Amino acid sequence: MRNVLLSVQYNSGLNSPTDGDALMEKLRGLKCRECGRGYPSAPVHVCEFCFGPLEVDYHYEALKGVVTRQSIAAGPPSMWRYKDLLPIDGDVAVGHHVGFTPMVRARNLADELGCREIWIKNDSVSHPTWSFKDRVVAVAVTKALEFGFDTVACASTGNLANSVAAHAAEARLKSYIFIPADLEQGKILATLVYNPTLVAVEGTYDEVNRLCSEIADKYRWAFVNVNFRPYYSEGSKSYGFEIVEQLGWRTPDHIVVPCAGGSLITKIWKAIKEFKTLGLIEGPVRTHMHAAQAEGCGPIVTMIKNDTDVLKPVRPKTIAKSLAIGNPADGFYAYRTTKDSGGFGAHATDEEIIEGMLLLARTEGIFTETAGGVTVAATRKLIETGVIPRDQSVVISITGNGLKTPDALYDRLETHVKIRPTLSAFDRALTDLKSQTN
Repeated sequence: MRNVLLSVQYNSGLNSPTDGDALMEKLRGLKCRECGRGYPSAPVHVCEFCFGPLEVDYHYEALKGVVTRQSIAAGPPSMWRYKDLLPIDGDVAVGHHVGFTPMVRARNLADELGCREIWIKNDSVSHPTWSFKDRVVAVAVTKALEFGFDTVACASTGNLANSVAAHAAEARLKSYIFIPADLEQGKILATLVYNPTLVAVEGTYDEVNRLCSEIADKYRWAFVNVNFRPYYSEGSKSYGFEIVEQLGWRTPDHIVVPCAGGSLITKIWKAIKEFKTLGLIEGPVRTHMHAAQAEGCGPIVTMIKNDTDVLKPVRPKTIAKSLAIGNPADGFYAYRTTKDSGGFGAHATDEEIIEGMLLLARTEGIFTETAGGVTVAATRKLIETGVIPRDQSVVISITGNGLKTPDALYDRLETHVKIRPTLSAFDRALTDLKSQTN
């Protein structure tokens, strides 16, 4: 494993966009989420006046009449059908097949939970690295190329590591991936295969992330979730755009979202509001956004339950390692999203996480990772406590594939029958199985 950090040269010039003139009218630049101060487009993420986080600022008046249901439908069957609502100035560089993942009507799961209408937005398939992180990384890497960077990097709990390494390889960029040393072996292998420089850090994700912030100040690298965070996080909006389009341009009553850093839930909500602003959604938006976290690392849900905007960091202790961020960067904004939308949140114990994974697999044939187990378990709690009425529509966000985290199930699953290769042996085994189930 390579762990030597090398300095690289930074080129501040933009690549020449093919359609930049049109899009530059739609992108104002960046703005502070706290004080509202504007900034030109650049690889920065913190306001120099109030230290608030920056986000992409769009000229929505210029987008009205340009972005329509028809223009979106005419686009590619990927997240890039929403390109005009993403912070890309020129051509798409990577991730041409990312997005537009299945929206599954989960009738069996709905029957199990006693609900009228449940949908699974399944981002565990149809992606290069089998998680929703391909959405955010495709935007960040494309933007890194626009800004002239030749090296990308990230701090990751697993899925982001896979995605950054894969898209860096596609873009012919160097990549440095920083992970907690105790990450699941499956996710480590699924990162190393793309030949990045993988740096295993003996510490929690929050300690890894703090180290990466220091490295980003010293080396001119495109850290997708540090100095490129304003652009990176916008990729999550495509998840929300697809939910609305795939439901026939209507919004569901409830969306349950797993929370790690807290960005995804805020960007799904932003996507819905953008569609409403542009006139693509008719009638009022009544969607309630709900946060799902593991009990062993759930500071955002704790904020929601206590109805406080003060986040208390925790030291993660959960099998859901992809959600194990004890001091989430967007925790406050995730809390505000649930509050503004009239939503709530729920924790899931490790045992409930496993039960959620098994329940989704048994009812819908969808194998999700531990983060999905958290979301299914939280949805079940929200329904059973009456937070989500049983006669309303629910979308469950499944963001990663179960093949990434099989370790969590090893102690719960086993082969039912082991026999010699004869019909008589099978007949005896079948008789035994039937007697056990009677």
